[in-house]
Amino acid sequence: MSHALPDSAHDKLLFILGRRSIRIYRPGPIPDAFVQALLEAAMAAPSAAAKDPWRFVVIRQRAMLHALADALPHGGMLRDAALGMVVCGDLEAAHDRQISYLLQDCSAATENLLLAAHALGLGACWLGIHPRDDRIQKVAALLKLPPHVLPVAGVALGWPGEEKPPRTRFQAAYVHYEQW
Repeated sequence: MSHALPDSAHDKLLFILGRRSIRIYRPGPIPDAFVQALLEAAMAAPSAAAKDPWRFVVIRQRAMLHALADALPHGGMLRDAALGMVVCGDLEAAHDRQISYLLQDCSAATENLLLAAHALGLGACWLGIHPRDDRIQKVAALLKLPPHVLPVAGVALGWPGEEKPPRTRFQAAYVHYEQW
């Protein structure tokens, strides 16, 4: 029995391995149809009990992108991004109103968003907001979020101004079979 993947399967996985954090962007707007496609892909993510607690704030205004960059210590790339999205979770909508389910659902939606951006030829970078209280408070105030809506992650998006090769960070030592 062969342990090697068929070439066609490997080629399909290269898509995922090729998704990298892009922090440098070329100028140019992202068309509305792309934004709609990104949001549809994000909302195709799995969700505990199909509660879909994710909510999205799309940011195009340069002043707001700069303010968001200022609120996130590693968010400088937002200054040159065509747009930013903040993935939020509505605690009232989450399965059993549990923050853990909300975070899992929003993380799955964020990864779908990143993969969709890659598929559309866009560059994207995930920016952590939760669980840092200072970031949560700054972003919530900036976006005027209701108290039951929690900012989970920011995503900078734009036309890539850098290329990175596909890669994995696979470590065999991190994998256990049947038991630890």
